[in-house]
Amino acid sequence: QVQLVESGGGLVQAGGSLRLSCAASGSIFSINAMGWYRQAPGKQRELVATITSGGSTNYADSVKGRFTIDRDNAKNTVYLQMNSLKPEDTAVYYCNTRAYSGFRGLYDYWGQGTQVTVSS
Repeated sequence: QVQLVESGGGLVQAGGSLRLSCAASGSIFSINAMGWYRQAPGKQRELVATITSGGSTNYADSVKGRFTIDRDNAKNTVYLQMNSLKPEDTAVYYCNTRAYSGFRGLYDYWGQGTQVTVSS
């Protein structure tokens, strides 16, 4: 099995910063990509940022220039540095890992979600 453990969410005032972490563990052969998605109340889950094992990144337009995704391949960990937070960033943030495991081919694994709340 592959398990994802997220940390770093919480309550912050507008303009503040948070750093999310997600560590993948279990029967992992290799990781193709890791990333963050979020779901705000009444909305669909959307991509925030992704990063491949080779370091290629992709960001949602709404977070470009404010958020930075990074990873530590040796630790199977992905980070999301969130600066200049806005109330519209409020959502449940989900860690995603696209990986080959001991039980499956290429497959998407998801964390349990961590709440990020930005107050005005």
